[in-house]
Amino acid sequence: MLELRRLVLICEFARKGSIAATAESLGYSPSAVSQQLVALERETGTALIDRTARSAELTDAGRRLVMHAERILSMVEEAESDLSAHAGTPSGRVVVTAFPTAAVAFAPALARSLRRHTELTLRLGQSRSGRGMREVQSGEVDIALVDDWYGRVRDSESLRVFPLLSDPLVLVVPRKHRLADPEVPLDLRELRDEPWMATPDGEPSRLAVDRLLVDVGGTRPTPWEFEGLGTILSLVAKGIGIAAVPALALAAGVRGLAVRQFPGNPVGREVHAVARGSSVHRPSVSVTLHAIHVAARYIAADLEPVSPAERSRDGRPDDLVDEPGEDEPVRSAGNVVGRSFGE
Repeated sequence: MLELRRLVLICEFARKGSIAATAESLGYSPSAVSQQLVALERETGTALIDRTARSAELTDAGRRLVMHAERILSMVEEAESDLSAHAGTPSGRVVVTAFPTAAVAFAPALARSLRRHTELTLRLGQSRSGRGMREVQSGEVDIALVDDWYGRVRDSESLRVFPLLSDPLVLVVPRKHRLADPEVPLDLRELRDEPWMATPDGEPSRLAVDRLLVDVGGTRPTPWEFEGLGTILSLVAKGIGIAAVPALALAAGVRGLAVRQFPGNPVGREVHAVARGSSVHRPSVSVTLHAIHVAARYIAADLEPVSPAERSRDGRPDDLVDEPGEDEPVRSAGNVVGRSFGE
């Protein structure tokens, strides 16, 4: 009989590529991982790892076992989720990862919505774009908030994708810039010679900015490059340049900015929650997904260009006024498009 914990080990080895990385990921010593993999080889009666003095890799038999093990572990998780769903009470720890701007935007809402579940604990971490889905697939996290710039994130055999909101690029300029006045027409061609700030070449948001600037006429601006949207927003606030950033980045609350919506259909991204299909009915995961969806509704409302006349007396869009109080997240600084954030 194959032991589940050893199946977990060999699946993690397949993902990490080395015994040392597997040990670090699972919190074991390298010697303990090596011993357990040897024990798994004895159980199966075949060589699973091809070891040399400097490396180790899966044999053909090892790769076949990993394929079976992933299905087995998924079925085990599905069984556990089914049983815990009937228990009804969210408990234990739920692990969520998000790309940085989503982590900042969603954290207050999740903390407020989930704190009433006293037997549930939340761990919210950050991951670079593209890693979230892999971490869900591997079982390292329960839910990932991922960004999708090209419409490529889809359900798979093991993963469920839940659309949350659209996040367009917006123009951010210093509060004293001439375009801080929403009455001044916005023409990208006139901004060709402005000092643009952007993330490094190859980053998803940089690719989106390049797409936006490709038709500005003449030579396309070459932005100054900085790591992190928060850094870029702080530089714009200090009057050093201008930038096009996803509107969600404004949840960080940097002051000294004016925000303008690009005309037409601006470049943007979709934001999704991703979870394993075998875990979505587990109470801890289910209640967290619900909290994420509620938070997304409020955040999406703040990203819309809503005029004051269209807002209710308490500042929320009318169609969200009746949302239950316990699910109401901490709100951001209000509608961000066409808004100035003072010093």
